[in-house]
Amino acid sequence: MNEKIVDFVKGKNEESNVSLFLQSYSSRYLKGRYENGVQSGGRIEYVQLFSIVAIFILLIATINFMNLSTAKATRRMKEIGVKKALGVKKRTLILQYLGESVMMSLLSLVVALVLVALVLPVFNEITDKQIALSFELWFIGSLLSIGVITGLVSGSYPALYLSGFAPVRILKGEVKGSLGELWARRGLVIVQFFLSIVLITAVVVIYQQIEFVQSKNLGFNKDNIVYFPIEGQVGKSTEAFLNELREVPGIVAASSVGHSFIGQNNNTSGLDWEGKNPEDLILFENMRVNHDLIETMGIEIVEGRSFSRDFSTDTAKIIFNEAAIKVMGLENPIGKVIKLWGEYDLEIIGVAKDFHFQSLHQQVEPVFFMLRPQSTWNVMARIEAGTEKATLETLSAFYKKFNPGFALNYQFLDESYQKQYAAEQRVATLARYFAIFAIIISCLGLFGLAAFTAERRQKEIGIRKVLGSSTINIVYLLSADFTKMVGVAVIFALPISYLLMKNWLDRFAYRIDLEIWFFALAAVLAFLIAWATVGSQAFKAARLNPTKCLRND
Repeated sequence: MNEKIVDFVKGKNEESNVSLFLQSYSSRYLKGRYENGVQSGGRIEYVQLFSIVAIFILLIATINFMNLSTAKATRRMKEIGVKKALGVKKRTLILQYLGESVMMSLLSLVVALVLVALVLPVFNEITDKQIALSFELWFIGSLLSIGVITGLVSGSYPALYLSGFAPVRILKGEVKGSLGELWARRGLVIVQFFLSIVLITAVVVIYQQIEFVQSKNLGFNKDNIVYFPIEGQVGKSTEAFLNELREVPGIVAASSVGHSFIGQNNNTSGLDWEGKNPEDLILFENMRVNHDLIETMGIEIVEGRSFSRDFSTDTAKIIFNEAAIKVMGLENPIGKVIKLWGEYDLEIIGVAKDFHFQSLHQQVEPVFFMLRPQSTWNVMARIEAGTEKATLETLSAFYKKFNPGFALNYQFLDESYQKQYAAEQRVATLARYFAIFAIIISCLGLFGLAAFTAERRQKEIGIRKVLGSSTINIVYLLSADFTKMVGVAVIFALPISYLLMKNWLDRFAYRIDLEIWFFALAAVLAFLIAWATVGSQAFKAARLNPTKCLRND
């Protein structure tokens, strides 16, 4: 079918560059972005993003289990030695430890389901969805698979490590922690903090971009603007309605427009001007406006003038934005004539400063204004700041009287504008929660590992204290290794974070610059989190009475 319809429009209009193709309607919500007719993403990217983040968090938890299991291996050495001496096979030991790991993972799955049931209402509120736990066969199977695979992955290294000890060496007390084991554990900590730093950086960058989007000057003033459709009596007597509307207390300015100022509404390529390349096909957004619309919206005229009631011939005039003048290649455009749709000669009387009528994902596109009061379909009214509630009540009463049988269905322009970034705002919120989860899980693992390290080095700590080491020196000694590991994680994480965030920001035509302090903040936070976690255990160990540490000797 796609092959049959691809050139359908071109067959009707030789100048068209439109190619048709089909898309399943059910996929439009998640897969709605196209580049040159090729599907290139959409909301599905955020689904994929959070799936990857969820895997990251699960991986961090898995690393914790591996680290703590191998770190505490010495406590199970006698058990392993006795079992091996009694003839227990290595395969049996591996199955035992894998079974323990899978059992722990499945128990965690049960706890997770309870927690999900508790927090799901909050999650639905954040995402504006209505997701419910539905224990269908595929869902149960998926969860069990995740639980079993997580258990097997997290238990694989400890099982192989523990089952590999020689029984004679174990029972003689000759088995000590190997250098390979130490480096493996350090590597796992580095990977853990690498993932946490990437998430922290992502939260900082996404938050800054959303702040930029919300605060950027759009080229018009969207604050305190309400808009509503022209219908009923308003459509029959638009000028009379606007005149009376301007007299409503609290209404600062009012006009009408054939546009919403939110996204593309109406565009055309049917413009011709002196010097135009016949091969060029340029789309211009067509805004049909009433008198005072440009002033009501706070759009700046940088050259020439706006439409005025003092000039009765302004319906034969046109105003372009700066982007349009640039793309047409016109110098000194005021007074020049363009032809619209091959039949209307329109004189350029003004140039408007560029403004964003689409989201900041897109560049400012060429726009032109034509004075066509009869072709407008939205009323735009600016309300005096601080009087919104009282003014809307008065406006509703006035509208009901002027337009009986119709309700005043108004919207605030700034709220409609923000809805364009609903997905990004949800991403920012969810990324913050995910980062917190990742940090907490990383801290739990680091806390356990630090506690165990301090326990294994008690005698060393006791000797050092007897020889005069201070508490600060002991804390530094126990924290130094972990600091080095976090430092290595920072070195690897920051360039990866930069590439990932640059790729995400490239979706916006207008975006923040990736500043050094974004990454420095993530690195500092990682160190502070590690120091706070390890330091608490190190300080506790350093304060032990040396006689207690050495009494067994």
